[in-house]
Parts: sequence; C-alpha cells; structure tokens
Amino acid sequence: MRLFFKYTGYTLLTIVLLLLLYLGSAWALSHVTVKAEANNVHQVPVYIKTSPVHTDLILPVKTELKDWSQSILYTNTRTCDTAFNYISFGWGDKGFYLETPTWADLKASTAFKAAFWLSTSAVHTNYLKKVKEGKNCVKVELSNEQYQRLITFIQNSLQTTAAGQPIAISTAKPYGDHDAFYEAKGRYSLFHTCNTWANNALKSCGQKACWWTPFANGIQYQYEQ
Repeated sequence: MRLFFKYTGYTLLTIVLLLLLYLGSAWALSHVTVKAEANNVHQVPVYIKTSPVHTDLILPVKTELKDWSQSILYTNTRTCDTAFNYISFGWGDKGFYLETPTWADLKASTAFKAAFWLSTSAVHTNYLKKVKEGKNCVKVELSNEQYQRLITFIQNSLQTTAAGQPIAISTAKPYGDHDAFYEAKGRYSLFHTCNTWANNALKSCGQKACWWTPFANGIQYQYEQ
C-alpha cells in the first residue's frame, strides 16, 4: 500500500511539473515577438479577432487576388445569403467544433482526443457584413504579395476534392445562419491549437506574431504593445 501511494504521488507530481512547464513555456514564448515585415503598401485589410480561447482571421470576401465565395460557397450556409463583405477563418479540432457548441457540452473524451493528436481538424468559416474594430479585433494592412501568402496558407489548411474545392462537412450543425465547416489538414494538440494556427498564419504573411503560442492571449499581447 505504501508503494502504491508513493508511486501515485510521483505520478501526480510529474503531471503537475509537466503542466507547469507547459504553461511556463507558453507564457514565455508567446511574449517573444516575431517582428512584422517592413511594408509601406497597404492594399488589403485583414482583421485578427480574439476571444478568451480562440483566434479567427477575418478577410475581405472579394479582392483582385481572391474571391472566397467561389470556394467557400454561400450555398453551404443555412440561408445561402450572398450580401457579405467579409469572411472569417478559424482552424481547430473537429470534435470541439462539431460536438461542443458551448462549454457545457464539452466531454472529457473530446478534450482528451484533442489534446493528444487523436482527432481530426476542421476549418470554421463565417460570412460577415461588417467588422467592428476594438480591443479584441485588430486590423492589419497587407500588401497584395503578403495577402497572397495568407491565401496560400489558408488554402493549404483545407482538404480539397480532386477539382480543388474545399470539402464542406455536411453533417455539421452550424453555429448561425452564415457559417459552415470544412475538412482540414493537420491535427490539433496541446502544442498546435487553433491559436497556434492563427499565429502561424500571421507569420506566413509577414505580420507581428508570437514565437509560439497555444493560447489566444499570446496574440492579444503582441497586438496590445
């Protein structure tokens, strides 16, 4: 019995130390800034929208470089409404997206699978008529060349058909009238979260970012400076 308590104590201590190491690394590395590229050409507005747990990127629906409505189809939304100026993108764990519309719906099995690479991923898109800037929604101005890199990053995050079209998840229940879910590449984990994806997207187009962050407050910190 004494051995049981001894090894149980060691196990719990190890878990606590690993958790502290993870949180400490997340805090420290999210405060290391990857500087933005020098850019004097402001051609495309992009918005970084954060919540306490998640980060979305909001892009214009149509520019000379990309018309997202040709691949993220309006017909995949509940209303099929076409009167929108912006579209948001967020990457994340498929189980979280589809099975956890609220925190009250969170299951231990969903969280475990998400944390340890045991689930697939999805991209959540949402059409918007306008964007309101504020503390949790920051605008950055990209050049066309930078925006093309961001387009490529997002496209490379989506699974596609043989014809190159993103694969809508027809069984997904939308959160609202103007959103939809798509099959994505990659696996969610403690080390590659929805916020890590958004942070990497910002790096891809030369914007200020964290060295690494699993949390939304890392990105918030960078844009509050």
